[in-house]
Amino acid sequence: MIRLNSIAVRIAAGVVAAALIAAFAYWLGSRQAGPGTGPGNAEGKPEILYWYDPMVPDTHFDKPGKSPFMDMQLVPKYAAGAGADDADIVRVPAATLQNVGVRTARVEPGHLSAEITVPGSIAWDLRLAHTVSARTDGVIARLLVRAPYEPVQAGQPLAEVLAPEWSAAAQEYLALGRAESADARALRAAARNRLLVLGMDEAQIRSLGSGNPRLLLRAPVDGVVGTLDVREGQRVQAGMPLLTITGLDSVWLEAAIPQAQAEGIGPGTPAKVSVSALPGETFEGHVEALLPDIDAATRTQRARVVLDNPAHRLAPGMYAEVTFSGAAGPAHPLLPDEALITTGADARVIVAEGEGRFRPVRVTTGRSAGGRTEILHGLHGGERVVVSGQFMIDSEASLSGALERLSPPTDAAHAESHDQHMHMPADTPAEGKGHSNADAPATHADHVHEPAPPAHDGAHPPPAHAPEETSGHDHPQGSGP
Repeated sequence: MIRLNSIAVRIAAGVVAAALIAAFAYWLGSRQAGPGTGPGNAEGKPEILYWYDPMVPDTHFDKPGKSPFMDMQLVPKYAAGAGADDADIVRVPAATLQNVGVRTARVEPGHLSAEITVPGSIAWDLRLAHTVSARTDGVIARLLVRAPYEPVQAGQPLAEVLAPEWSAAAQEYLALGRAESADARALRAAARNRLLVLGMDEAQIRSLGSGNPRLLLRAPVDGVVGTLDVREGQRVQAGMPLLTITGLDSVWLEAAIPQAQAEGIGPGTPAKVSVSALPGETFEGHVEALLPDIDAATRTQRARVVLDNPAHRLAPGMYAEVTFSGAAGPAHPLLPDEALITTGADARVIVAEGEGRFRPVRVTTGRSAGGRTEILHGLHGGERVVVSGQFMIDSEASLSGALERLSPPTDAAHAESHDQHMHMPADTPAEGKGHSNADAPATHADHVHEPAPPAHDGAHPPPAHAPEETSGHDHPQGSGP
């Protein structure tokens, strides 16, 4: 009897143990399935469809864990919201935002400063250039300036010329000098005028009485010999240029301005110039002309700045940096350059709406300066845009179809181009641009603050190995969104 009771007790204990094991297995299975594996849950959290690596979004996994491709945790893919307002929303868990290091910045309306810094070079002021030419046929008997860039002063002898035509006119003028009649004096005045027409000046005419058949050519102005086109003993013809003398009291600075930044710069625009050969010194001038010519290779437009150079310290050929202070343009929303995602002709930003909600917005950009870009259409100011880590959010938006819903293409060609760029990685454009500042308040980027993820409990430990793919293949293989 006692033995039968013992057997019955053992059977009852086994049944109870089996029931407990079954109940525990059911509970554990429901916990592993997660609150989002069904159409909804009691807490109202969105449904989790699968997990994926943002760098390889086409490969799906059935449970969380570490990515087999990258040294990062897998990201859950949530079901899209039922409302029309949630169709373009991308939801990212707080833990993912902290791991990726997502940062945002506020879009501030303001004026983009027209102050830009561009390279330039010092050149001759061609308005101070004087060309010494031969007035008659002759021979360069003696050349007193033998090399280019020699400094000369006004009245300094440059060359001695033997000119037969000048000699004949000079002999006629000297012969009539001893005549005393009225007719002879009239002829002498006519001979003197002929010498002036031939190119002689008053000093040369007065020197004819010395008996020297050679005539001196003198420098008309102070400066340096820019070009020397003749040599001693060379025969020259009337009108032939002999040399060029250029003054250095003022010089030109030719600056290369990118055509996209030339707006607001014109005649009279102030300019500050610094030259590496003269550190610590600044030369001020103004724009004389914005030349109507665009360099086809560099897409820049030249601006001519006139600089006073009384001490002749600025020399043609010097490299310089010039800062223009143009007129400020109209007010527009301004955002950091790194917030832009550009794919060909398309540009968009990721707007943070709080609580892990993000929305891609297509924008039209304007000018860029000082690390910031004007937004002509798409934003109004006051929004917060993602400036770091937006590649992951943009990838999620591409998977959910939010990018296709930004704005419909206008024709088939545009639709094909948009589809080709849809899955390209989003690169932040590099700008250079100058050392400019904007009038609007400085934009400060900060981290997205989300509540920390719940700690793991014993019933739901983190996976120790990479999760299995839902496709069921041995090797990673995309199964499509």
